[in-house]
Amino acid sequence: MTVATQKARQAAATRSELVAVGRRLFAERGFAGTSTEEIVVQAGVTRGALYYHFRNKEDLFRAVLAEIEEAVAEAMTAASMAEPELFDGLVQGCGAFLDACLDPAVQRIALREAPAVLGWEAWRAIGAEHRFGLMATGLQWTMIAGEISDQPAAPLAHMLLGALHEGALYIAAADDPAVARAEVGGIVRRLLDGLRPPAGP
Repeated sequence: MTVATQKARQAAATRSELVAVGRRLFAERGFAGTSTEEIVVQAGVTRGALYYHFRNKEDLFRAVLAEIEEAVAEAMTAASMAEPELFDGLVQGCGAFLDACLDPAVQRIALREAPAVLGWEAWRAIGAEHRFGLMATGLQWTMIAGEISDQPAAPLAHMLLGALHEGALYIAAADDPAVARAEVGGIVRRLLDGLRPPAGP
């Protein structure tokens, strides 16, 4: 292993540890309640190492959010690909997103705090980066298969993602998130069923 390769691996490990510690602390204490000093102490690194990888605490929060969004997108993809029928894959992919919103860390970081910490536009852009293409592509293929009615995929993807985000916020604010998840899941299923072609004569 070359010195450069070893340094690159060490740097990647340091960054990964900072993100992991940041995720844990942001989930437990929130953005405002987490100090950079706590982060570097628990990560076992210097303050210089933190600022080598991230401009500030907000930049670390952004990286934590991106990691969460990537994991959610991967779960959606896996759930969708496990279904033999494209429409069922669309339903299960949406369901995987709602399931992810039962995670307290996802609720606090991605749904409650991110819009305030990063601003609504930046929060929306990060979510869209991980989900819009996935949703739009899934809809296009489902249309090609004739399992939902042909229509413009981009605005439909935006509308469905908007419904899912509102459902996620409802779940996060509910006294009983599991019950809220079931309620929202039923509504999303009915919305998707409404996209299916009319039954033949």
